Amino acid sequence: MDGDTSVRVERLMREIEEDVRRDRRKRLLAHGGASDYEDPEIYATVDAILRRAVEGQDRHALLLPDVLEAEDQWRLETHLRFASHRRFGGPLVLFIKRRILLPALRWLYEYSLENFRRQERVNRLLFACVEELAIENARLRKMVGPSPPRPTGGEEPAGAPAARS
Repeated sequence: MDGDTSVRVERLMREIEEDVRRDRRKRLLAHGGASDYEDPEIYATVDAILRRAVEGQDRHALLLPDVLEAEDQWRLETHLRFASHRRFGGPLVLFIKRRILLPALRWLYEYSLENFRRQERVNRLLFACVEELAIENARLRKMVGPSPPRPTGGEEPAGAPAARS
């Protein structure tokens, strides 16, 4: 009985997921989503690629941040640093910043900090999606075979009409 129950549950879950996907597709189309989503197969493929990017990637094992020269270039800096270069009056300025201004403006800092964290999550998600699409593109290119060489400089591609002066 247990084996039969698990088969029914799996089938039921698959049907629920298909219903949710179909409803989401219809809602996207109703709100002006990409017209390509009218084809359920295209929508399912895009959905699968994005889900694989979101669920399957370790956010710290992505190629794109590594391709950007340094991780610090895209990572948001969210901590406050107080420093002063002044020899005289510097400690007083730091005291005022830490003990008066920061507590008075803490709500703004915390609000901004949460938005920065959310933006960093979105950045990582977009990096994962771009990487997943690049992988899909590489797979497709591998299946199709090598592409003809591209012209460099002033060369004309084979079969292209000659430029007239």
